[in-house]
Amino acid sequence: MPKKIREIKAMLKEAGFLVRSGKGSHSNWKHPLLPDVITVARKDGADAPRYLERKVLKALQQLEDLPHDSN
Repeated sequence: MPKKIREIKAMLKEAGFLVRSGKGSHSNWKHPLLPDVITVARKDGADAPRYLERKVLKALQQLEDLPHDSN
């Protein structure tokens, strides 16, 4: 069962992504440590498309793979 858009947004927010509103139902999510911007479209109650879920999971994996400062 696909995730809802609200779940995708919650995952991004929890991971430290910053949101900028876009045109209409679009919002742009950017993490300070990653070069890519993730554009989330549709209303919160809608099902997230598969490509968006894959893109978010890939970005979260990239964050986990970053070297952590162990001070």
